[in-house]
Amino acid sequence: MRYEFRLAELLGHTPDRKKRPGTIKNIVEYTGLDRHQVASLLKNEAKYIPLEALSRLCDYLVEHGYASADQLPGALFAVKPEHFWELLARRRRLEICVGVRRPEKDDTPDTAWVVASDAVLLGEMLSGVTTLGGTDKLARSMQQPRSDLPTHPELLKQTLVWSPGVVPQQEAIERANSIYEDYKSATGDRALICLGSVKSNPVVELVLAETFGATPFESQDEIGRASERPCPFFLRYRDHDPHPSCASAGMQLSAHDKAELPGIYYEQADGTWAYAGGQDTALVFYIYRESLGRLEMVLSGFSGRATRLLARTLSNRGEDFWPPVLQTDYLQVGAYIVQYKQSEEPEAPFDILRTDLVSAPTIIPLPVEALRRRLSQ
Repeated sequence: MRYEFRLAELLGHTPDRKKRPGTIKNIVEYTGLDRHQVASLLKNEAKYIPLEALSRLCDYLVEHGYASADQLPGALFAVKPEHFWELLARRRRLEICVGVRRPEKDDTPDTAWVVASDAVLLGEMLSGVTTLGGTDKLARSMQQPRSDLPTHPELLKQTLVWSPGVVPQQEAIERANSIYEDYKSATGDRALICLGSVKSNPVVELVLAETFGATPFESQDEIGRASERPCPFFLRYRDHDPHPSCASAGMQLSAHDKAELPGIYYEQADGTWAYAGGQDTALVFYIYRESLGRLEMVLSGFSGRATRLLARTLSNRGEDFWPPVLQTDYLQVGAYIVQYKQSEEPEAPFDILRTDLVSAPTIIPLPVEALRRRLSQ
């Protein structure tokens, strides 16, 4: 959640010099503040403001009739809208797709389950979309003017797909294809959010393959060079993971480029590949085709802990995934690797049940050059 400083708005200040004679001068003379500091505050560019300076500004606003004492200092601050959440809230229809697992050799649907970390992430997504990342209620409490933006989609749909390894691969693929084709054929403005990686949700592979012009569920492990991969990021499976054939995942970057460690890799601006990390690494990817009214998003942590940490990051730092890395007249693409510091403490028995895990994230936008290389093909 972020705040904006509304000094210019309260004063009716405009960047046009002809329409604001003496504004900065008058404030400087009354408050004794530095001219550059006042100019920075009017542009909402100041990184901090001392309490003494804030007090003098409040005195100025009251003295000159711009605000009453009981309105200050609150009237000087406004909640900045969370554009990341607005991107989803503006959609008329929102569909959230989650992978489902079940015990081996158990044909009873009643025993199928969704992984706990995916459930936590699902909850944060629903909360973020319906409250605009928590900014909607706070803006209303501050009596801040808002647009007529709806705070939630008109239609919410949840879909379930088989995770790889619990049913024959072809059955999982057919179910994923059915879900994705139904979504694409729907009319109106819509969004599809896929929770999990290709290890748990095969619709993720369909979204990435369509975005980057790849053949879905076809391994790229034996291509000549990593630079030839259609997707600019890559999930290297752990040895004990299910290993579905995918264009966006596998066991090595190429026939000549090994990926020794499990985790997430991504292409850098110069065409070389970097290892982002393993257990404590996550991916946020979205593509909005404005002319088609289609938004597709992938949210995946490499591990359960990374998924729960990603849920926390989306809750309190959603705006860090905005603006999109690549924007054109018809396309918006956001792609981010999220790295978390590995915990130095051994896991307690009940850590798996914690939804309040804390770890300062490092958010790395994918280089726009890497995206352009793939999307232009």
